[in-house]
Amino acid sequence: MSSTVLLYIMVPIVVAVLFFGARRIFFGTTYTRTVTTDIVQGIFIGIGLAFITLLIVGNAYVTKVNGWTTMYGCGEPGNSILKRAACAVKFLGPINSPQEAIYWTTSKDGAGNTLSGTHNYIVHFPAGELPPNNAFWSLTMGDAKNHFVPNSINRYSVSDRSGLVPNADGSIDIYIQNIAPAGHESNWLPAPSGNFILWLRAYLPGPGILNGEYKTPPVVEIK
Repeated sequence: MSSTVLLYIMVPIVVAVLFFGARRIFFGTTYTRTVTTDIVQGIFIGIGLAFITLLIVGNAYVTKVNGWTTMYGCGEPGNSILKRAACAVKFLGPINSPQEAIYWTTSKDGAGNTLSGTHNYIVHFPAGELPPNNAFWSLTMGDAKNHFVPNSINRYSVSDRSGLVPNADGSIDIYIQNIAPAGHESNWLPAPSGNFILWLRAYLPGPGILNGEYKTPPVVEIK
């Protein structure tokens, strides 16, 4: 569930509470209490408090590193109702066992600016610091609506199976931009002309990811 949907749910409830509360406080309007009105009032108040609690407490489950966002343990059996709700509201990625896959997402660069195809970016993985895994990793591009981005080379993601060319020191740079980077086409992840979203995935992640020690590198704008 997105923040927009939550907003559409919360605003009418808050407006109704304020309206009827103001009428009673400032104009002395009274209502005849019945079992039905008490139940309806309790439902609305309960819904409002539940969403407010979720929005506040849910942030405690979110992990943010260098502009990337993830939530650990969303697919684990035995999770509390609050954590399940937080995973559904705060993190729009797939929900599965963390031992199967971990996902990070971002719509911001490392400086907190919105990712846009009007700028060029690099994701730099130092030597030996690609996402540790026992299967494979990938970096996927999505437009502002999280759809694949049509491009001239039909490339929608890059991974350890993409033939990325390392630098002399063993590090790997991934070039994220709308126009192909001269001399670095092998490491190019095409971006749309507008805003976009990135997804970094690690399948059968290693211990460094599962225990939270691995730090995803920031998306850095090329000046």
